[in-house]
Amino acid sequence: MMKVPETRQVSPFLVFYLITSMQIGVGVLGFQRVISIEAGYDSWISIIAAGASIHIIVYIFYKIVQKSDGDLVSAHQIVFGKWIGNLLSTVYTGYYCLIVVTILRTYLEVVQVWMFHELSTFWFSIFFLLLVVYIVNGGIRTVAGVSFFGTVLPSYLALMFGFTVPYAEYRNLLPLFDHSFKELLSASFAMSLTFLGYEIILMIYPMIKNGKHSQKWAHLGVFMTTLFYTIAAIATFTFFTEEQLSRTIWATLSTWKIVKMPFVERFEFIGIANWNLIILPNVCIALWCGSRILKRSYGLKQRKGVLLFAAICVASLPLFETRQQINMLNDITGKVGFALNYGYFPLLLILLLIMRKVRKLDKPKKESSGTESNSRDAASSSDDQNDSSQQNSPPVTTSPSN
Repeated sequence: MMKVPETRQVSPFLVFYLITSMQIGVGVLGFQRVISIEAGYDSWISIIAAGASIHIIVYIFYKIVQKSDGDLVSAHQIVFGKWIGNLLSTVYTGYYCLIVVTILRTYLEVVQVWMFHELSTFWFSIFFLLLVVYIVNGGIRTVAGVSFFGTVLPSYLALMFGFTVPYAEYRNLLPLFDHSFKELLSASFAMSLTFLGYEIILMIYPMIKNGKHSQKWAHLGVFMTTLFYTIAAIATFTFFTEEQLSRTIWATLSTWKIVKMPFVERFEFIGIANWNLIILPNVCIALWCGSRILKRSYGLKQRKGVLLFAAICVASLPLFETRQQINMLNDITGKVGFALNYGYFPLLLILLLIMRKVRKLDKPKKESSGTESNSRDAASSSDDQNDSSQQNSPPVTTSPSN
C-alpha cells in the first residue's frame, strides 16, 4: 500500500463532498433538454437507471484500488508494466485536461450569452486557473475544503426549483413508460457528461484515512447526486412543455427567471455568478488528479505539473468559440468518459485480477506469515526441549576449593 503521511490525508466522510462537488457542475444548467430529446418526459427514469449503474462502477473502482494497493497508476503498472502502464496513465491525464477545458468553456459560454457578451475567454481562464493553481498547491486537504464549501454554500440554489411548483403541470409526465427501452438507454447515455466525476476515486483513494471506510460515503454522494438530478428534471418537465423545452438551451436558467424577490430583479444573474463557486472544486479536483498522475508516473513535482496542466488548458480554451464547437467538445467528453468508466475500467479490473493470480502477488504474504508461525513454533519447541533437558539433567555439584 502506498504510504501517505496521515497529515496529508483527508477523512473518509469528505469523499461525499468530493464526489458531489465533482458531479454537480455546468451540466445542471441544461441537461434537461439533452435527455428529453432522447426519451421525452420519461427521461427522469433514465436518470435513476444511470445513477444505479454508477453504483456498480464505483464498486469496481474500489476493487481496482484495493487490489492494486494504491491508485490507478499502481494498477496500470501491475497489469502492463512500468513503461506501458505509465503511458496509459498519461493518456488518463489528457482525459482530466479534457474535463477542465469542457467545464470552463461551457461555463464561459453561459456567462458570455447571459451576462458579459464581450468577456475574454483567454483572460478569464488565466485568472480563474491562477486561483485553482493556488488552491491545488495547498494539497488535497485544501482541495477537499474547497469541495465542502463549493457544495454547502451554493446549496440554496436547489431551493429555486420550488418556485416552479405553483406553475407545475404534472400531467406533462403522463403517460409513464411511453418510450421504448432503447430510448431510455439513449437518455441514460446522454447523462454521461452530466454524471462524470466519480472516477476521481481512482486517484484520491491513497489520500483517504481508512480508505475502505470511505466507500459508503462515495455511494451516498452518488445517491444524492442522482436524487438531485431527478428532482431537477421533474421540476423542469412539469414547468415546460416538450415543445418549449426543445427550444430552451439552458432550462435551469430559464426557470430562475420566474424567481421574484423584493431585493432581486434578475435572480439568474446571481445564480450564474454563484455557479462560479460550484465549478471551482470541479476544476481543482481535476487539476489535482492530472498533476498527481504526472508525479506518480514520472516523478515530476506536483507544483510543476499543476502549472504545466494549467498552461495546456489555457492554450486549449480559445480553440472553441462557436456553439457547434462547444457542443462537439461536450459530446466528445461525454463519450470518452462513458467509454472509460463503462468499458475500460471493468476490463482493467479483470486484467488486474488475472495478473495478481499469474504473478502470485498474494503468495509472499502467505509464505511470510507461515514462516513466521513456523519460526515461532520452532522457538517454542526448542524452549520446551531446553526446559525438559534441564529438569532431567542431574544436579551439578561443585567441590569446595582448598
